Amino acid sequence: MSEIATTTGTPTPSLAPKKKNLIYYLKKDWILYLMLLLPMVYFIIFKYIPMYGTIIAFKEYNPFQGVFKSEWIGFDAFKEIFGMSDFYKALKNTFMLNLFDLVMGFPAPIILAIIINEIKANWFKRTAQTLLYLPHFLSWVIIGGIVLQVFSPSTGIVPSLIKSMGFESIDFLTDKWNWLFTYVGVGIWQSAGWGMIIYLAAISGISPELYEAAEVDGAGRLRRIWHITLPALKPTIIVLLILNVGKIAMIGFDRPYIIGNAQVYDFSEVISTFVYKVGIQSYRYTIATAIGLFQSVVGMILIIITNFIARKSGEQGIW
Repeated sequence: MSEIATTTGTPTPSLAPKKKNLIYYLKKDWILYLMLLLPMVYFIIFKYIPMYGTIIAFKEYNPFQGVFKSEWIGFDAFKEIFGMSDFYKALKNTFMLNLFDLVMGFPAPIILAIIINEIKANWFKRTAQTLLYLPHFLSWVIIGGIVLQVFSPSTGIVPSLIKSMGFESIDFLTDKWNWLFTYVGVGIWQSAGWGMIIYLAAISGISPELYEAAEVDGAGRLRRIWHITLPALKPTIIVLLILNVGKIAMIGFDRPYIIGNAQVYDFSEVISTFVYKVGIQSYRYTIATAIGLFQSVVGMILIIITNFIARKSGEQGIW
């Protein structure tokens, strides 16, 4: 047939589908692209454009001269930072507190989500969810006041209760090791409920037929959790674990600053408080920016390594 078509000069119709260009998809899904436009503009204006400020780390920044007119000093700020003994103490404490948060706090929302999912009474389930994620919306200033009311060595509810029972009082806020576990415990109380919602959303995507089939086969509750719920949660767990590992070099300012005190300085002095004292209070914005850039680079490296390990293990990564 191809020879006849060629000799007669009749063109053979192409069976290959036409390639659809960008304009086609813009016309077809214009509402979706329009919805994405505002978030993209937000990130470009408030996230990407301000990144030019990272060059402050390489300049002797003077607010009166501005970013571009300040003197270029190269890596001098980083050399100064790595020569500070207090920086290494703050870095060690940052890694230590975040590691304790990761080891003790990361499983908490997973456990809570599984327990909530197994509760059959809907009214109790809704009440428990509300009570558990409500602390996430409290300011750390308010939480700091609650911590003082509950754990203060002199007037705290818990130390007073321990004394009334005839036991020796525990210094939750002045002994550094007790403060460490108090710090981690308060963090879990504040954030576990919010993380629980993410895992509950993942659990809601599991087909109820899987649980019904497992129950018919005689699988108990624990076996259903182990063989159905946890495997379904694995992709979510891995993605959140990678992101949490990437934040080990970073730490918020509010929790260690508000809960910490001079008696636990050896543990409570972290990168963020160090930047506040050395960089902000002393108007050394170059030092503050250099430390922030260092944290970002370390965080990115940790994310890449963790994601690589996850992919090599046959699991789904974040890219």
